[in-house]
Amino acid sequence: MTQLEAARKGVVTPEMEEVAQQEGYAPQEIRERVAQGLIVIPKNKRHTHCEARGIGKGLRTKVNANIGTSSDVVDAEEELAKLRAALEAGADAVMDLSTGGDLDAMRKMVVEASPVPVGTVPIYQAAIESRRRGQPVVEMSVDEIFAAIGKHAEDGVDFVTVHCGVTRETVARMEKEGRILGVVSRGGAFLIAWMRYNNRENPLYEYYDRLLELAREYDLTLSLGDGFRPGCLADATDRGQIQELIIIGELVQRAWDAGVQVMVEGPGHVPLDQVAANMVLQKRLCHGAPFYVLGPLVTDVAPGYDHIVSAIGGAIAATHGADFICYVTPSEHLRLPTVDDVREGVIAARIAGHAADLVKGVPGAWEWDLEMARARWDLNWDRQIELAIDPSRAKAMRETRPPKEEEVCTMCGEFCAIKLLRG
Repeated sequence: MTQLEAARKGVVTPEMEEVAQQEGYAPQEIRERVAQGLIVIPKNKRHTHCEARGIGKGLRTKVNANIGTSSDVVDAEEELAKLRAALEAGADAVMDLSTGGDLDAMRKMVVEASPVPVGTVPIYQAAIESRRRGQPVVEMSVDEIFAAIGKHAEDGVDFVTVHCGVTRETVARMEKEGRILGVVSRGGAFLIAWMRYNNRENPLYEYYDRLLELAREYDLTLSLGDGFRPGCLADATDRGQIQELIIIGELVQRAWDAGVQVMVEGPGHVPLDQVAANMVLQKRLCHGAPFYVLGPLVTDVAPGYDHIVSAIGGAIAATHGADFICYVTPSEHLRLPTVDDVREGVIAARIAGHAADLVKGVPGAWEWDLEMARARWDLNWDRQIELAIDPSRAKAMRETRPPKEEEVCTMCGEFCAIKLLRG
């Protein structure tokens, strides 16, 4: 029985109780929202040591960190170090997006080492294994695609990105309108190439019921991927993107009917004045299903600082309904992230999420900031550091330039406004 099926039967599962305790709600409130599809709790039945995390309406905005090898850089130990850095920085989930080395070993290692939900994109493995067999990606079979998804589910992956809304109709709409950057989603590109070569519909759409059956068996949460997410501001909110979202909305309903947990992935590069509208469209077309956003990135011209760019977009997105932020690191568009990049990305995304939680009225968010304000008035530096979103960074900065008077900091020194007014 999936979390969704249990909730509909009035059963409060241990995972729902855990989420309720984390979030400051009564267990029945969590159960009701899970039953409505407004909250998901990604937890594969085989990932037994995974802590429950709720994603959705009324809950703290969650943050995901992407890790994984590439075809150019394969270092399992470094990826484990990234996992540890992500967890220490407060990530609520991780995705293994490995495309180089032993993909099975890497995924199993991440699942085994992760106490938080783990996500993957199985189409990557299906395509890569096809190439390794000396077979073009476009010649992989439908069974091979589903075998990859099944393998990930069996290994304990908690949620999978599946680009089910990439259809022949969506491709035609995108091509008719035209784009600057076309399709930037790897999964989307694999499937579009496959569809063109085979002159067939996307198997993940055509055989969606088969996917639902597999997901239900493991309580695998489906993350309906945005294969047509805009890769630059000029391509945002176009026909291809919105057509895909319309189809995904229909697939959300079918997943719910099958008792399968589902969330929806959102756009990449979006101008500031379109972010809120994108959130409203998703929530309306997808019946309030949890929304998982990459960024959004609100300018294209800041490589090296895209964690800041995405935090700006992420704060606006979460304020207007996004539930789950996929971090972006400083190395986005430039290289595979380092351990330090991962840490920076998680912290930036957490700041964005918390800024939105203050506005959304998430339990505990406002109290956190009030505690910090009181600690600042009291000139209680230990408490300020303890309350910081990144305590180690705050502590290191204060110790780098210690003040002459312990009560103040070197910014104002003896002219500290708080000290003067407190007398």
